[in-house]
Amino acid sequence: MSSLLVFPGQGAQQPGMLHRLPEAAVVRECLDEARAVLGEDVALLDTPQALASTRAVQLCLLIAGVACARLLLENTVLPAYVAGLSIGAYPAAVLAESLAFADALRLVSLRGELMQQAYPQGYGMTALIGLELTAVDKLLAQVHSAGTPVYLANINADNQCVIAGSDEAMRALVALMGRDGVVRRLAVSVPSHCPLLDEPAQVLAAAFAQVPVQAPRLGYLSASSARLLRGAEQIRDDLAFNMRRVVDWRGTVQSAYERGARLQIELPPGSVLTGLARRVFEQGTVIAFDGARLDSLKALLDEEGRRHR
Repeated sequence: MSSLLVFPGQGAQQPGMLHRLPEAAVVRECLDEARAVLGEDVALLDTPQALASTRAVQLCLLIAGVACARLLLENTVLPAYVAGLSIGAYPAAVLAESLAFADALRLVSLRGELMQQAYPQGYGMTALIGLELTAVDKLLAQVHSAGTPVYLANINADNQCVIAGSDEAMRALVALMGRDGVVRRLAVSVPSHCPLLDEPAQVLAAAFAQVPVQAPRLGYLSASSARLLRGAEQIRDDLAFNMRRVVDWRGTVQSAYERGARLQIELPPGSVLTGLARRVFEQGTVIAFDGARLDSLKALLDEEGRRHR
């Protein structure tokens, strides 16, 4: 048996999320490092107004994920695997020691700016709940065109996926759905995980070429391929291009379970990934950092670590 730490993607952000981080030395160190690297007051990134910016959202998710994971893992057995949904892959890579936190901050700052500049308005993402993937594919084929681009972006569960594209195209697809399924527009202002982000991904890849990336010290599961990546160049490619690749979160969690993971802990903010994992983890425990006692989470990690040995 083993454990998995997961990091949420854009849409999970909450106003005040950095101000609600636990009071601890390791958390303060993360905030101080972020402030020094970015040259700005990171306490201003999590206001409702600031979170209208893709860059601010992504930086908040990175900082919160790394800070809480480092706190969780102080004097505790390390997890066997880490995985992150979209921007969540960056704190996962930092925890796996593939990417330095300082480099992750700079790259995520650039990533957010590139995505925001590419599509400042008129685009986004929508979750479709209750439809099988084959039904979504048929709807996409009916709507997608050069003038109304819309793509499959995330496969979150057997009957839950996310589409990305223009507002007009997403409205047209939802109209064709009628009363089938539930629709939820996500708090994401860019069309992530589709070919619309080809150009920003290429620019980010050029920046990545100048940054050292190491082979992971923990099992790093790619949410794009749902596979374990062992090489530094594999992870460099995964991080640089995950903004334009479909997310297979269902497959990623299934892969961890098949590899023996029986404990999943979701780092802040929120618990969306916890809900999704319950459909896969037929045996074991899935729990979110938010709302749980830190000592209880550490005890779960230690217990799972002893079983793994």
